[in-house]
Amino acid sequence: MTGMHEALVRARLAAREAALSPFAARGATSKGRARPETAAPLSTEYQVDRDRILRTKAFRRLKHKTQVFVAPEGDHYVTRLTHTLEVAQVARAITRALNLNEDLAEAAALGHDIGHGPFGHAGEEALAECLPEGFRHNYQSVRVLDRLENAGEGLNLTFEVLDAIEKSSKARADILAEGWGVPLTLEGQVVKIADAIAYVNHDILDAIRAGLISEHDLPASARRELGGSYEERVDTLVGDIVHASWAATGDGDGEVPLIRFSPPVASAANELREFMFQRVYLFDGTREEAERGKRIAIFLFRHFVSHPDGISPGFSLPGDPVERRAADFVSGMTDRYAIRLARDLGCEDAVGWRA
Repeated sequence: MTGMHEALVRARLAAREAALSPFAARGATSKGRARPETAAPLSTEYQVDRDRILRTKAFRRLKHKTQVFVAPEGDHYVTRLTHTLEVAQVARAITRALNLNEDLAEAAALGHDIGHGPFGHAGEEALAECLPEGFRHNYQSVRVLDRLENAGEGLNLTFEVLDAIEKSSKARADILAEGWGVPLTLEGQVVKIADAIAYVNHDILDAIRAGLISEHDLPASARRELGGSYEERVDTLVGDIVHASWAATGDGDGEVPLIRFSPPVASAANELREFMFQRVYLFDGTREEAERGKRIAIFLFRHFVSHPDGISPGFSLPGDPVERRAADFVSGMTDRYAIRLARDLGCEDAVGWRA
């Protein structure tokens, strides 16, 4: 492609971003990257970030990492990868309707869970207990993308994408709670809510598939407010966000808006989410498998602290403390790799577990 053609393409991409809501993020006004780069000929800044995340080995490994059910026998349970794709789809639907930057939302959605270790939140709990400074998957996602990938060079992503990923995690108390901070962009706020929309609804389907609940067990008020099926609930939640956040299009009073639900829908969503904590996420049967995964993660961490020569190259930074290197290595593992490796190393919890 000639320089003239590249300039025309960049001009068209810039014009498309210029037509977004006045509150949308734009590559032209991005806080940039840690290391300045020449503009890509056929992509916006956030499209570049999306493509870099998609090409990482860490992203590919998400297909074999737990969402809720650890190492399930069935092939149709949600994995961390399919969850991520659903978050991206919901985030794009919301940002498109609000005339925000879909590319930024998609990039952040694809990267938001890339730091999750094996066995879902059980693996996260294990590493949080092992590391003196603790462990959070959202911070680890930023660490993977900014420091560990690309042979320790990181991907040099934009500030806005990293900010949205770092602040994507939520507190249990409220679906709109700040948790680990409010993203600085509306697109980041969209991803944070899209994550909750996706996981609550697909986890309901998985819990029904596992025989833990039925559709009729869901709170009556939530079914009445949100709908009686997966499709109805997602459509209601997405539509409500668009309506309640309409000022984000620039048609409001000029004040910087927030991405939000209306109060009735927020209340119903919180009730449904709390139901899932009580009946599924903290259910004894679910926790039993999770605790087994947690013990395996702790076993592996302790093993590699004692045997750092066994840490595979590319999964940690050589100059870091051994505990940090072991945590980086274990958190990068898929469920099945962790089970097989722990079994080979003599961990009793890994014996007899499908991997």
